[in-house]
Parts: sequence; C-alpha cells; structure tokens
Amino acid sequence: MDPLSEPVRVLIADHDGPGRAGVRLSLEGHGFVVCGEVDRAADVAAAAGRERPDVCLIEADLPGGGIAAVEHVLASTPYAAVIMLSATADDDKLLAAVRAGARGYLLKDMDPDRLPNALRGVLDGEAALPRALMGRVLDELRAMEHGRHAGELARLGVELTRREREVLEQLDRGLSTAEIGRALSISAVTVRRHVSEIVKKLSASDREAALRLLRDSGAG
Repeated sequence: MDPLSEPVRVLIADHDGPGRAGVRLSLEGHGFVVCGEVDRAADVAAAAGRERPDVCLIEADLPGGGIAAVEHVLASTPYAAVIMLSATADDDKLLAAVRAGARGYLLKDMDPDRLPNALRGVLDGEAALPRALMGRVLDELRAMEHGRHAGELARLGVELTRREREVLEQLDRGLSTAEIGRALSISAVTVRRHVSEIVKKLSASDREAALRLLRDSGAG
C-alpha cells in the first residue's frame, strides 16, 4: 500500500465484543483503521452515515437482523463495500446477503492474517466468498438470469418475458400479490396482469394450477 495514502476506514457491526477486538487487531497496522463499532442492527446505518466507512463488516446474526443492516447501510451509504461475517458456512444466509447487496461473506474462523487481503480484494472489485459456497452462488446467478423454471417452461413450450419470469419466481416462493409488488417495485395491478398472462400461457386455471403444472413437469 502507498504509505502516503489514507487508511481504509472500517465499521464493524458484531454483537461479540471479543470478536470485534479480534477483527480490529487483524486490520490495524495493515493500512486499515476501525472507525466505528456497533453491536446491533438498529445502530449500523447511523454509524455508517456518521463515520463514512469504506468497508462495513456486518455479522450475519447481528441482533435486529444482519441482512436488514446490510440493506440499511447501502441505502444510506451506497459507496461502502459491505461484507458479511458469519460463524457458519450457511447457503441461505450467503444468498440473502448477496441479494441484499453484500460483496462478500467471510467466516469468523478464517485465518486472521488473511482478512486484510480479503478486504483489499473486495475494494479492488473481487468477491470474498468461501470456496465451499461458490457452487451455490453460481447456481443462484444462473437461476436469476434464466429463471428457476427455465427447463420446465422449455419442456412445455412456453416462453415468458423477463418480468413474467421474475413474477413467477416470487409466486413460487409463496409471496402474495402485494408482497410481489413490493419485491419487484411494481403495482399490485401490474402484478395481477403478469400473473394472468403467466396462467394464460400455461393454459392453467389459476396461479396454483400453474405452479403445480411446472412442478409436475420438473418432477417428470
């Protein structure tokens, strides 16, 4: 690192005091400075807005919700690189963090000497992810691009628009019309129109029948 450059500012959000101390010890003296520490999700966004960190390390199980903290930080401090810290290699937490905008997911038991390089990699545009979870991330990215039911739709000879595929994904997760609208930032009327078109293209009687048709096709 250029000795004349400013140190990288890091905000740590972790309920475990000794854990925060360990992270601070790993970073300070390596071109990083810990500019703030909080122990609950409710305080993360305010601390980020006050301290203007370059990197936010947020615990997955932070009291009040680690994922919510990621979203709040990025809403108020969008330039910050957010990285989630977790005690376990949990697929669902990783994917939720990535969807919320996190650029990394690091395990708390990683070699502390690797932490500075991992953060520098993220700041240089790399993703910091455990190798054991990379396959799941790639699967999720493919599903996001082509739709989780791409194979079933192809077998049925049905072609949906990009937005219809997005609505179908949310239907498959069990979301209501209002919830889908909020997730995709569209009105309930627009959601119902897309659902109607999906049902029509699948020659189904309603949304439940459409989902059953897709699931039966996938099982076959």
